[in-house]
Amino acid sequence: MTIRIAMWSGPRNISTAMLRSWGSRADSYVTDEPLYSHYLDQTEVDHPGRDEVIAHHERDWQKVVAWLTGPVPEGRAIWYQKHMAHHLLPQIDRSVAGWLSGLTHAFLIREPREMLTSLAKVTPNPKLADTGLPQQLELFEQVRERLGTVPPVVDSKDVLQDPRRALGRLCEVLSVPWDEAMLSWAPGRRATDGIWAKYWYDAVERSTAFEPYRERKEMPPEPLLPLLA
Repeated sequence: MTIRIAMWSGPRNISTAMLRSWGSRADSYVTDEPLYSHYLDQTEVDHPGRDEVIAHHERDWQKVVAWLTGPVPEGRAIWYQKHMAHHLLPQIDRSVAGWLSGLTHAFLIREPREMLTSLAKVTPNPKLADTGLPQQLELFEQVRERLGTVPPVVDSKDVLQDPRRALGRLCEVLSVPWDEAMLSWAPGRRATDGIWAKYWYDAVERSTAFEPYRERKEMPPEPLLPLLA
């Protein structure tokens, strides 16, 4: 039996560290932001390596979702898919009765003040859609209505404060056996990383485990306080 885990995250979270964690399991295959190329191709967002990402990765969302719902690569039992919720542009089918029905959904969140403060440093004048929160909420409510149960929501603070407990609970809810390998990993880049890793993943590439949680009391720039509210 196989399981395709779609972990929906917003930006400036621990999503890549989570990718490392699941990628450390011998029974798992991991995928890094498969809709990113489509997102860049269809928007005017000026991210580092934009043209390179579009050229290197599949930009047709329908081909991407056909792959994501097809055979699990390398015959693994688990396919962990790291998704950025804001990559779900309006033209992409977001009905959980469609291609999303083939995935098991989970949600990774971060305290909004900390997230927005960090996001403002790399995305000037972010809008609500840039946080991924509206998209996460839409999916969450659809999944809850379809299944009649609350899908798992993981707070990044909980993971950083006690990785074994938080990830163990997540595995339990997903009916996936716990694997101690999720708590550490070798440093460096992975073949499964997106080509954008050289621009964004410097800290993760140096890491070997989840960093301990550090409270950040900094506030977002004043113009973003209405968005924070």
